Amino acid sequence: MQPIFAVRLASVFFLLLVPVCLGQTKNTCLDCHSLLDAPLKVTAEEFAANIHAQKGLTCASCHGGDPTSDDNAMSPKAGFRGHIDRKRIPELCGKCHTDAAYIRQYNPSLRTDQLSQYHTSVHGKKLASGDTHVAVCTDCHGIHNIRPASDVRSSVNPLNIATTCSHCHSDVNYMKAYVIPTVQFADYSKSVHHEAMAVRGDLSAPTCTTCHGNHGAAPPGVGTAKNVCSTCHVYQSQLFEESPHKAAFEAAGLPGCVTCHSNHAITPPNDEMVSTGERSICTTCHAEGDAALQAASGIHGQLRDLELRITRSKQILDRAEESGMEVSQAQLDLIQASDALTKARVAIHGFRPDRVANEVASGQAVTEKTYKAGTEALRERNYRRLGLSISLLVIGATLIGLRLWIREIES
Repeated sequence: MQPIFAVRLASVFFLLLVPVCLGQTKNTCLDCHSLLDAPLKVTAEEFAANIHAQKGLTCASCHGGDPTSDDNAMSPKAGFRGHIDRKRIPELCGKCHTDAAYIRQYNPSLRTDQLSQYHTSVHGKKLASGDTHVAVCTDCHGIHNIRPASDVRSSVNPLNIATTCSHCHSDVNYMKAYVIPTVQFADYSKSVHHEAMAVRGDLSAPTCTTCHGNHGAAPPGVGTAKNVCSTCHVYQSQLFEESPHKAAFEAAGLPGCVTCHSNHAITPPNDEMVSTGERSICTTCHAEGDAALQAASGIHGQLRDLELRITRSKQILDRAEESGMEVSQAQLDLIQASDALTKARVAIHGFRPDRVANEVASGQAVTEKTYKAGTEALRERNYRRLGLSISLLVIGATLIGLRLWIREIES
C-alpha cells in the first residue's frame, strides 16, 4: 500500500507543479496584449487553447522577436516581424506546414500539401492576382485560438464549417464584387445534408468542403457536379450514366444531379417528384401527354401502391401482435418489401420503368404473403376467443348446475 500511496502522491505533486512551472515562462507579448483592446487583445487563456501553443510554439514562431525579453522583445535583430500582412499569411503558415520533416515531429498524419492546394484554389488565385479580400488561412482556422479540426469548438470542425464559410459567403456587401449568390448557407440549412450533420450529428454528412474542397476550394462546374455527388451516391450515378437522360442533359447543358435535386437546398426526395402533380420534377421539362411523363406517372402509381400495401401489412401484423399472436417472422419478411421499395426508388435514376416495375413486383409479392399471415393470425385469434367464450359458458353453466344441485340436496 505504501509504494502505491507514494506514486499517487508524486502524481498529484507533478500535476500541481507543471502548471506552475509553465506559468513562470516569461511571455512579454501576452503581458502587454492581454491588456489591449480588440483586435489586438490576446489573453493567456486564449493562447493556451491554441494548438500551436500546446505543441510548444510561441508568439515568436509567427511574429518573430523575443518574448522573454523585457526591453527588446520587438527587436529587429531578434527577427521581429510584427503584424503579418494578409497576402503573406499563406506563405508564413506554409513555411511549417509544407515541411514534412518538421510537421512529423508534431503530427505525422497531418498533410503537407495544403499550400500547394491553396495556390490552385479560387481563393489562392485571386490572392495571387492582388485581391486581399479573399479567404486566407486565418479566416477559416482563426489566429490565436486555432484548435484542431477534431475539436467541436474549432471553426473547421465538420459541425462548424458551413458557419465559417458563411461569414463571407452570406455577406451581401462583401460578396457584391464577385457577383456570387449569398443564399448558399440559408439553402444548406434547410437541406437533408444539414439535417444529417447538425441534427443527427452525422459527421460523414456533406458540408461545404465535402463538395467544394477545403484548401483547394473550387466550385464544381456544370459538367462535373455529378462527379461530386457520385462520391457518395455511387449506385445512383451508375444508373444515371446508363439512362436516356444523360445525353439529353448534356445536350441541353444541364448538370445531372443538380437539375432534379438542386445543390445547396437538397430536400429529402419523395415519390411526388415523379408524378404529374404540383411537386413534380418531371413536368419542368416534359409537357402533358409526353410518353416520358406518362411513364413517370405510372412509376409514381406503382411506388404509391407498394407503399400502401406495406402500410396495410404492417397495420394488420401490429394488430395481431397486440392481440398476443406470434407474427415475428412475417414482420421480418415485411422488411424485404421495404427494401424493395427503396430499390425501386433508387432505380428511378436509370429511367427504366421495367427495372422499377421488377422491384415493385418483388415487394408486392412479399406484402401479399405478410398480409395473409396477419389475416390468418387474426383468424386464429378469433377462433381462440370463440373457443374460450364457449368454454367459459360451459364452465359457468356447470357451476350454476352444481350450485342448484347442492341446494336441492341441502333442502
